Amino acid sequence: MANSRSAVFLDRDGVLSVERSYVLRPEDLELVPGAGRALRVLNNGSVRSVVVSNQSAVARGLMTEEELATVHGRLEDLLAAEGAFLDAAYYCPNLLGARVERFARDDSCRKPRTGMLEQAARDLGIDLAASYMIGDQATDIEFAKRGGLTAVLVLSGKGRETQAIQIERGLEIDHVAVDVEAAVSWILNHLENR
Repeated sequence: MANSRSAVFLDRDGVLSVERSYVLRPEDLELVPGAGRALRVLNNGSVRSVVVSNQSAVARGLMTEEELATVHGRLEDLLAAEGAFLDAAYYCPNLLGARVERFARDDSCRKPRTGMLEQAARDLGIDLAASYMIGDQATDIEFAKRGGLTAVLVLSGKGRETQAIQIERGLEIDHVAVDVEAAVSWILNHLENR
């Protein structure tokens, strides 16, 4: 089927979990319907699944890195309860001019810059040209294009707003899906037909 070095990169909030202004506590994180099934399909298809998420709440002083880790642990637990897992997760807490000095920088890890993508490719041996990004915001689509990924916009989270501004912003979206489950289905078909 797929190139064994293919991966699907996913934004967290609005794609895998319900969009909220900030998810600061584990109990605030809730999976979108179908997220567990979508990841289980990727897991069964031997396609890596990797979260890449900007998390400026750390730089803003709203939560610590340790608290972010507990939120991520909740994500992993909810997915495991549905028989699914992530191969890796990368978060960028940095934000230029933020309250917490240690994170008050515009670092190359923050989407749409490709630092998280490059790190994942090195860590996991991923073929970026054979990989995909599922996101709900313009920064996700720009990130995908800068990194040479196929860009899939989901209409969950902020996806409908992003779709409405795609022409104005010149976003090159390769596919639009109603949700993460439909996005994964399209990706697997796309991989089969490559």
